Amino acid sequence: MKRRHFLKSTAAALVAAQTGSIFGGRPAHADAGSSSRPRLKMPPLLDTRETGRLSLSARAGALSLAGGPATATTGFSQDYLGPTIIMQNGSLAANVENTLDEAISVHWHGLLVPGEHDGGPHLPISPGQSWTPDMSIAQQPATAWYHSHIHGRTAEQVYSGLAGVIHVTDGHDAERGLPVDYGVDDLTLVLQDRRISPSGQMVYDPSMMDVMHGFMGNRMLVNGQVGAVAAVPAGIVRLRLLNGSNARSYRLAFDDGRPMHMIATDGGFLPGSVTLDGLTLSPGERVEILVDFATGAAPVLRSGFEQPFGVLEFAIDDTLPARITSHPEGFGPELEVLTGTQVRTRTLSLDMGMGGMMGGAGGFAINQRPFAMDRIDLEVELGSVEKWVVSSTMIAHPFHVHGALFRVVSENGSPPRPENLGWKDTVLVRDQAEIIMRFDQPASRDKPFMYHCHILEHEDAGMMGQFTVS
Repeated sequence: MKRRHFLKSTAAALVAAQTGSIFGGRPAHADAGSSSRPRLKMPPLLDTRETGRLSLSARAGALSLAGGPATATTGFSQDYLGPTIIMQNGSLAANVENTLDEAISVHWHGLLVPGEHDGGPHLPISPGQSWTPDMSIAQQPATAWYHSHIHGRTAEQVYSGLAGVIHVTDGHDAERGLPVDYGVDDLTLVLQDRRISPSGQMVYDPSMMDVMHGFMGNRMLVNGQVGAVAAVPAGIVRLRLLNGSNARSYRLAFDDGRPMHMIATDGGFLPGSVTLDGLTLSPGERVEILVDFATGAAPVLRSGFEQPFGVLEFAIDDTLPARITSHPEGFGPELEVLTGTQVRTRTLSLDMGMGGMMGGAGGFAINQRPFAMDRIDLEVELGSVEKWVVSSTMIAHPFHVHGALFRVVSENGSPPRPENLGWKDTVLVRDQAEIIMRFDQPASRDKPFMYHCHILEHEDAGMMGQFTVS
């Protein structure tokens, strides 16, 4: 059997074994007023707009899942995950304290900032130390996120909870006719699968197969909660979806077939909504959708086709105000077309060699070169436009570029999927994708930008490169 077919078949078997018995089928419907199941909670808000200051503390915590004993976790300023940070364009003075016993970093995934503020592996925060970047935010409204990015430890640190969501806003969403009431009709949803032991403990113990395909779990967590129900008003609700999983991609759709109206991708708003019956969200990607809950029974958001499993159940709460009852018309400017302006084309291959299949070092690489902290792989000219042709080997890989947003030109020679029509910083590469981007943020040799697979076990194992912009 060819290696590619072998890996696809073993991946399918692994996913089937995990999703069939653990995620299970459709959860029972819940009535928002009477259900004994807990309501889904939103991450706490950290609004920086008035102060221009941001303070986070990485700390140890504990989390009880599915009624089991508490599991040791980490989080930013809380036991698990971190607050939702609201920021606007302008100066932002950050202070990130590390109270853990190992180095961390904070990568602002989706923020367009220079390499010295990007928070990659060259910017570690040692135990007992703080990082105080004076940043300047200048970009379109978007849903971004932040997470630790220490080379060789990213997967376990993010898995244990070092991640959170960012809302970049210009304050005009209400004028756009969009839901803006946080936790009521504007929901932030961090989707994660976690492996829960029979005793209820969250475990991270990757085997050779887990490294090959990425570490996948057997239970769904949304905002760090298992089995919670999202209460929504009987109107139009905005869902900001982040795939914060280490490796699992989700094929999301509602069990009753109701449409999703996509209004934004990783990098911000589309000019108008795109109506979908489902969408794929790979690790690191974000999408914003509008869903009408005014009619029909409360649905379940599910993932998958052959063995679908419940991701999140919704329940209508008539006591919540339904502020938005009709779909708004437009959201952002027309998307800039970069095609034809590129100064060069690069070819990148996301490689899994025999070493990776057998669990050995050197099996994961880009263009046959495993990541090296002391090697610059690409040098890019500041302000230039480049097209990158990215190919995956063995399995599909989510590909992320730091410090820039890109447009997807094509996927396997065809027009991009609807999910990839907007500005992106992460794209799931199934065989091949062409992307085009302009590099407006500088990055030095000491503080370069990264490009890598966002299956975190692959990234840690060497499927990553780095580049300067000058």
